[in-house]
Amino acid sequence: MSTAPSPAPSSRAGSGPAARTLADADTPFAVVDVHRARRNIARLRERADRLGVALRPHVKTAKSPDAALLHDGSPGPVTVSTLAEAEAFADAGHSDLTYAVGIEPHKLPRVIALARRGVTLRLLLDSTEQATFVAAAAREAGIALPTQIEIDCDGHRGGLEPDASGLTGIGRILHDAGCLDGVLTHAGESYFCRTAEEQREAARNERDAAVTAAGRLRAAGLPVATVSVGSTPTAHAADDLTGITELRAGNYVFFDLVMAGLGVCDLADLALSVVVTVIGHRPEYGWIVTDGGWMAMSRDRGTAVQAQDQGYGLVTDLSGALIPDLVMTAASQEHGTLTARNGAVLPELPIGTRLRVLPNHACATAAQHHGYHVIDGSRGTTAAPAVEAYWPRVTGW
Repeated sequence: MSTAPSPAPSSRAGSGPAARTLADADTPFAVVDVHRARRNIARLRERADRLGVALRPHVKTAKSPDAALLHDGSPGPVTVSTLAEAEAFADAGHSDLTYAVGIEPHKLPRVIALARRGVTLRLLLDSTEQATFVAAAAREAGIALPTQIEIDCDGHRGGLEPDASGLTGIGRILHDAGCLDGVLTHAGESYFCRTAEEQREAARNERDAAVTAAGRLRAAGLPVATVSVGSTPTAHAADDLTGITELRAGNYVFFDLVMAGLGVCDLADLALSVVVTVIGHRPEYGWIVTDGGWMAMSRDRGTAVQAQDQGYGLVTDLSGALIPDLVMTAASQEHGTLTARNGAVLPELPIGTRLRVLPNHACATAAQHHGYHVIDGSRGTTAAPAVEAYWPRVTGW
């Protein structure tokens, strides 16, 4: 995908001169290094190809049709987490979507409207009650609503256990209405697997849960077209996906400090950052104060449970070079506090200095912004990298 400006970003919401470099737009704002994102995407694409499964990227992290085009260069299969995403991606030409959040009745009119547009939107559920109202809605509308049964592989969230007694009954309700598509699971607990072997084991367990559930449905005479698994840690750890048809992941496009802390990626792979400006100093406390608080970074402290707590984020200069031992350790709504750790000397950063902060959780930090200023790190290191495009984000539900 070309990153020629389209459209040029504004330095202020709705007005102001176009930002040509990271030194121009008013801070704080989100930045994506498209070179790193492409590299991250290629890495998982190659892995999926080796494992013989389709890759269905989850767009819940970037929430940007522009970013999604990095995957294949044209609209392709994606996973969404909101109907707002489904509608926006359908508008952008994507016609093969999986809505990976349990369905409820009030949302079905929007689902049916997308189906009438020719969009395949797979639904997710884990109860007889949901299967019953989906089947009834499909019959009333005279249209198939392809649906996947969520399988719980690790006690993380929703879903049925692979051996749950109600599994085949739910499958039968959906099949009789022409709606059964398959099964889906997500190894949410893999985000707490601290070693490579633990992550491989989580990937095997995820696979086995989905394959077991699919096998039970097939043994009951029910067709299973899709057997879907995925999380960013397990997608990168899986060594055998026999019986799986597709792999889902989303965070991997940007990565973040949590993923780096798990060893899934390196700091050099992090494609998302937030540009902030130094606005004050409190030398008596050892603080540098910036204009980027939790409204810019989010309150996510995912690394706090890891071996190395990275506060609210690690700090780089505007070019992206890491400033050793400088950490965003505190945040209020619009103020970020930077401190030095490990006995390091606090760097001299005058008021007006621009910095970039690497986030704990890319999904949460991205959600604080309306879009991304896009740079290309392959073009070399400069004091103020050029902004090559602006990618709006989808917001709301």
